[in-house]
Amino acid sequence: MKKAKTMFASIFGAMLLVVMLAGCPCNPPETAPYVEVERYMGKWYEIAKYPVLFERGLVGVTAEYSLRDDGTVRVVNKGFRGDFNGRETSIEGKAVIADRTTNAKLTVWFGPIPLGFLEPNYWIVGLGGDYDYAVVSDGCRGTLWILSRTPRMDPAKYNMIVSWLEDSGFDTSRLELMPQPE
Repeated sequence: MKKAKTMFASIFGAMLLVVMLAGCPCNPPETAPYVEVERYMGKWYEIAKYPVLFERGLVGVTAEYSLRDDGTVRVVNKGFRGDFNGRETSIEGKAVIADRTTNAKLTVWFGPIPLGFLEPNYWIVGLGGDYDYAVVSDGCRGTLWILSRTPRMDPAKYNMIVSWLEDSGFDTSRLELMPQPE
């Protein structure tokens, strides 16, 4: 019996390793052609997103990025529990640029293990020409955020982004708006 359990554990471990190394079987999105890292730094307001467990019950979510001396990126995400008078919650993480050709793929983590394990998990797939908005996903389109430099986005611009996302193969029916303060 012990030998069977050991064999099962070995086979399961090998299968898990193959899956992790092979990546996910999906249709990866195109990234932005090039991101000027210094211009991308600063505060971004979340306008809409695919629902994610770690943002459940939050409003007014923002992300702020700043370069560290060692070339990594400091990431600070903030939001308010329940409403804008609720308790502010924040988490600090770190990002490393994974694709130096475009600077559009990063690996981000908020603890000892990157969220995407071995893969870049923060793909900048859309970017306004003047860096007024960004669209972020991952290599399998499982996450999606529409970000803006201001708490409000012009409805025409938002609709243009959503239309572009639909044309690019994203399921925009999953998007939910993030309340932001006036």
